[in-house]
Formats: sequence, structure tokens, C-alpha cells
Amino acid sequence: MTDVKVKKEVNLTDPAEIENRIKELCQQFPHGITDQVIQNDLPHLEPQQRAMALNKLLSLGQLDLLRNSSGLLYRMKDTQTSGKMKGSDNQEKLVYQVIEDAGNKGIWSRDIRFKSNLPLTEINKILKNLESKKLIKAVKSVAASKKKVYMLYNLQPDRSVTGGAWYSDQDFESEFVEVLNQQCFKFLQSKAEAARDSKQSPMVQRNSSFATSHEVWKYISELGISKVDLSMDDIETILNTLIYDGKVEMTVIAAKEGTVGSVDGQMKLYRGVNAIIHATGLVKTPCGLCPVFDDCHEGGEISPSNCIYMSEWLDF
Repeated sequence: MTDVKVKKEVNLTDPAEIENRIKELCQQFPHGITDQVIQNDLPHLEPQQRAMALNKLLSLGQLDLLRNSSGLLYRMKDTQTSGKMKGSDNQEKLVYQVIEDAGNKGIWSRDIRFKSNLPLTEINKILKNLESKKLIKAVKSVAASKKKVYMLYNLQPDRSVTGGAWYSDQDFESEFVEVLNQQCFKFLQSKAEAARDSKQSPMVQRNSSFATSHEVWKYISELGISKVDLSMDDIETILNTLIYDGKVEMTVIAAKEGTVGSVDGQMKLYRGVNAIIHATGLVKTPCGLCPVFDDCHEGGEISPSNCIYMSEWLDF
């Protein structure tokens, strides 16, 4: 029989019990509680008693007072943060907490303004101050090169911000990606050729021509062609582009739990393939691949004369 938790009745005449109950509510809701949450939990508590308890917890530094679009929030104070923010005013603490909540994906200054309800000039002043203290840092995002997101100083930016291994200083490394494409395909081709040369049965040859993404990753790592550490996900992204190009095929098999390269009891296998029929020159033109080919005509909204893809293809 499962245990049933019974809410303890709070003695409304004891200020210490009221304060403890408010702290318990803050622990249940780590992102903060509103005044309404306290009222719902302690419906018979007088507003003056509630205000006195909150003010005492705030003065003792046990709670943080936040502000968002819906009003005021009370949250348990982080002891580590309180040490870092010693000497800072409430507005600076508020901005720091908004940035901390954003994690390693960061937050735009516009969103900080929305969540803190502070003027933009004040926010810019606070951001510069926090940067000078090395509490936060500004990171350029590949999603918008002219804008910066702010995050805590010790955080590693998320791949969605930096672009991962494929970007360097917000520039897409197309040559690096092309080299990885070639080397991954070369590895799979050599594995397929070795399988054909083995002179075994067709089924055995086919099965032995497959390689796991971990094997491809190990091969690329040993080549030393990358200045950054590539993950298995990075290699699988490259392998996916080869699948889209029709150079590689993938199959999924069941695998024992704990097997290198397996996820949730499954493992992806890849092998290089040769196209049975090579595409004709006409198919390789923009028109041969255009999804709106039937809607394209001279004088229309889509026409050959203003087709940017055709212009780029002819310039090339």
C-alpha cells in the first residue's frame, strides 16, 4: 500500500511556521511562486501576516524577489548565486537570474527586457557590468550573426547557438564538410570492396559491407583531419547527407544494450552503394529538380527569367 502524504496544518499564530511553509512551497516550485499560490495554500492567513513573513525571508536573504509579465515571483535563493552577486542591487540580480534561467541556449536582450520589465538603457548598463565581472558572456548566434545572446560565463554554448563543428566564427565550413563527405564515403567504399573481394556468398558479402557510425567516427578521428572533436552525431549528420545524395544506404538492426554505437537497443548500419543508372545532364539542371516546375512560365510569378537558381547555375 502506497504512503499517502497528508498536508500538515500550519499554526497561523506562529510566524516561524508560516515562513517555513512559504519556503516549502518555494522548494516545490523551483521557478518561483506568486502571491496567489501562497493564498491558495494558506487561505486563512491575513494579508498583513503574509507580507510580514515574506519581508522577513527577503531581508534574511532566503528568498529572491523576481518580476515577470504576470507579476511578482518569490524563489528560494541559490547560495552559490548569492555569493557571486554580493553587492549587486535587485535589478542586477533580476537580470542575472533571467539569463541563468535561459541556460546554455542564451537569451536576447529583447527577451531580457520582456521578462524583467526594465528599460532597455538600464538593461544594457547592467549587461556591461555583469560582463566586466565575468558573470555572463555575450555569444554570437549563427541564427542571426548581428545579434548576441547572453548566458552565464562558465557555460558551453549549445550547438544551436554556435552551429557545432560545421561553423567557425559564424561562417559555414563548406570545404571541411565536403572533405568529411569524401572521407566517409571512401571508408564505406573500401569496406564494400573488401567484402566483394572476400569471394563469400552474396548475403555474407552484403552483411560484411555494412559499417556502424562508430566505426566511421573512429576512422575519421584517426585520420586527424578535424581540428575540433567530432561526435557520433556529427558523423551521422555527414552520413545522412550521403544518403540523400544516393551514395549510401542505411539499415537499423537490434543490438544488445551497452553495445558501442547502439541507442535504445538499436544500431544504425551504413554501406556505400553505386547508382544503377547515372542521372542525365538534364536532370542535374535546376529545372530537372525544381518542385514548382509545373507552375513556372514566362510572365508568371515563377518564371525562367527571374529564377535565381538558374542564374546561379549558369554563372557556375
